[in-house]
Amino acid sequence: MTSEVRKRVKQTSAAPAAANGATSDKVKADAPVSDAKVAKGDKDDKKKIKPVSELINDAREREDEWANWWTVGLIVITLASLLTRMYRIQDPAKVVFDEVHFGKFASYYLRGEYYFDVHPPLGKMLLGAVASFAGYDGHYLFDEIGDDYVAHGVPWVTMRLFPALCGALIVPFCFLTLKEIGVSWVASMFGAIMLIFDNALITQSRLILLDSMLLLFGVTSIYTWIRFYKERTSPFSFSWWFWMAMTGTSLALTLGIKMVGLFTIGVVGIAVLFDLWRILDVDRGLSMTDFYKHFAARALCLIVLPITLYLSFFYVHFALLPYSGPGDAFMSPKFQATLVGSEMLTKSLAIPYSSLVTIKSKNQGCLLHSHEFNYPLRYENGHVSSEGQQVTGYHHPDGNNEWEIIPVNPEKYASAQPYVPDEMEKTRGIRYLRNNDLVQLRHATTNTFLLTHDVASPLTNTNMEITTVNAEKANARYEETLWSVVETDGKPGERIRSMRSHLKIVSLKHNVALNPNLPLPEWGFGQIEINGEKKLDGKGVVWYFEDVVHDSIVNGTDKFEPHVTNAKKPVTTMSFFAKFLELQNLMFVHNAALTTSHPYSSTPGSWPFVVRGVSFWETKEGLRQIYLLGNPFIWWFSIACVAMYCGIWLVDRIVLRRQIDLFGPSVRRWYDNSLGFLFLAWLLHWIPFFLMGRMLFLHHYLPSFIFSTMLAAGLCDFVFRIANEADPITLTGGNKAVAATVPFFVYFRSSQLGNVVYVAVLLGLIAAFLWAFGFLSPISYGYGLPDVEAIRARKWFKSWDLQHA
Repeated sequence: MTSEVRKRVKQTSAAPAAANGATSDKVKADAPVSDAKVAKGDKDDKKKIKPVSELINDAREREDEWANWWTVGLIVITLASLLTRMYRIQDPAKVVFDEVHFGKFASYYLRGEYYFDVHPPLGKMLLGAVASFAGYDGHYLFDEIGDDYVAHGVPWVTMRLFPALCGALIVPFCFLTLKEIGVSWVASMFGAIMLIFDNALITQSRLILLDSMLLLFGVTSIYTWIRFYKERTSPFSFSWWFWMAMTGTSLALTLGIKMVGLFTIGVVGIAVLFDLWRILDVDRGLSMTDFYKHFAARALCLIVLPITLYLSFFYVHFALLPYSGPGDAFMSPKFQATLVGSEMLTKSLAIPYSSLVTIKSKNQGCLLHSHEFNYPLRYENGHVSSEGQQVTGYHHPDGNNEWEIIPVNPEKYASAQPYVPDEMEKTRGIRYLRNNDLVQLRHATTNTFLLTHDVASPLTNTNMEITTVNAEKANARYEETLWSVVETDGKPGERIRSMRSHLKIVSLKHNVALNPNLPLPEWGFGQIEINGEKKLDGKGVVWYFEDVVHDSIVNGTDKFEPHVTNAKKPVTTMSFFAKFLELQNLMFVHNAALTTSHPYSSTPGSWPFVVRGVSFWETKEGLRQIYLLGNPFIWWFSIACVAMYCGIWLVDRIVLRRQIDLFGPSVRRWYDNSLGFLFLAWLLHWIPFFLMGRMLFLHHYLPSFIFSTMLAAGLCDFVFRIANEADPITLTGGNKAVAATVPFFVYFRSSQLGNVVYVAVLLGLIAAFLWAFGFLSPISYGYGLPDVEAIRARKWFKSWDLQHA
């Protein structure tokens, strides 16, 4: 018997999560129980009872018989996984689905141009590295789905190979995980086969996407945690430190791909809490000093190390993107000023008074606008308006977007701060707009002045109406026409600059800020409602000056300031942590804001049942299409096993209340801890999506699906190798105290008939899985079908919105 096998069978199952009560970590293989005690019972039972040491030796011998098969199985499933992911990977030679995004982001790394995305940068940096290795220079930006890769000279095959390799490696890591938690070779192979021939995993893995990397690092996090947990009997050894550090590294890699990695961190985090709670038990014999050492070690490897690595991904991200790019507009002016060639530097101008300016919403991108049309007397909600001139947000260039900036008149508003020109203003003879200045905004086209008053806005009853009034009324209601220009992160008295200064425009009298809201009805021409928002810290109240027209500005350049080319413009600095925190916050905000409906979005409750897929690509030529769809038989079987797991757990707890022990403490501990850990991983990667308001797709369920297949494999072992046996307690003569000392794997046995039935059932299921895989593979690989009827034959449900059907 190999040392590796002996080491594995000497340990109890990896129990990271579920059970409150547990026996000693060290398996008492040589428990001091006499054969006489074990042999107690009636004459019929005596024939079945063996000494504990003999039971353990028998189990070890059975394990030894399978030692070489594990290596063979690992090689076979790895090769099969590679084959299914690499098959026809060059086809189609077109931009498919979200390759339009992630291929574009990879190109930006090669061009050094800053971009913004809601996902962390690691996966896109890896794609960029692969593209660079293939000699690609980022000249093409993956503009449209269906664009030809050959025509644009993109090494698409190489760029697809890396995600495909990651997708292929998911299977062997899941196989090894099942091995480590005590699942048999047969069941582990069965679990691997379900993953190899799942159509959704194949489709998602063989394109320039991030999900295969996310899934790989997620399953390695679970695998490395289990390996660490199984080293708990030899704390602070090299292997103990190694596997814990690998767990922390895997968690960082998972989170570095997508924020969904937080769910994986949650799974391991719960396991860590149970682990520390176990160690804290005084019966373990550890002093508080020892406990603090364990706590510190886990904090170092599972908190400090992942955070450090996660931060390093962003450090490299910023270093690779020094130039201004399409992501500038998402960032603050200070951030943008750190980018070479940014408009914050090349087009930023000080704002002279009497300028005509356009004022743009940072959040919605609309321009402050007005026109000669008035608000209706009564709105659809029954509220009455002032019938004043409409003030709206408009997304297109227009003469009605221009506003003149007029300084406050101290004679009309005695509390105004006196104006004291600085040396530059004295020299130039120009007064510039400063932070916190009070101004009037005159609409240039209609010669009216911006005003807010105590009238409800059209769409938001709690906010104030924004309108304009003529000069006579503006003079009579002067204070209501005064607005404070407040830079969000500026110093008092600092000059306001176009493009660069983000600001709030706040009513002096009513203390509400200009706020773009929702589109108006037909009477407002579908333009954006502008209202007075009382919450001055809201994200929507931020604006900036875009265009500036003044006698001192010629062709977009201040005549008092020499023109400097983009390449020579100085670059300001900003600390790494300030940039990181700003970007991290924006990632969360914009990810949550992805609420726009999508024709292929779906709800979390429908995912396990494969109710809806996602169309990735299609062409009428050859009736070809790529449609993301799970293998229905595998998905339905997996979710049924999850439900069965819950049912068995519930029934066992109920009958235990009547002192009926169906499984025995060791088997129950394995069921709760090992299979329970997989159940926890399935649950925590699925349930959070019910709380999200953003649009969601079938591929968001893939992490949970993987854990459900692993749970299904383990449950098959339980049903066919445990549940079909007599009460396991009888193996120890009915002595529950002795039974509690026997490792769980002792009970994992079956009669020859049971083995035959077990294998026959698995083979039958595999045959069904393979048939479904083959039947749906034309829409998974995109190699087409002969006619429309063949497509319709694959449309099992109306909700499977296949193309050409």
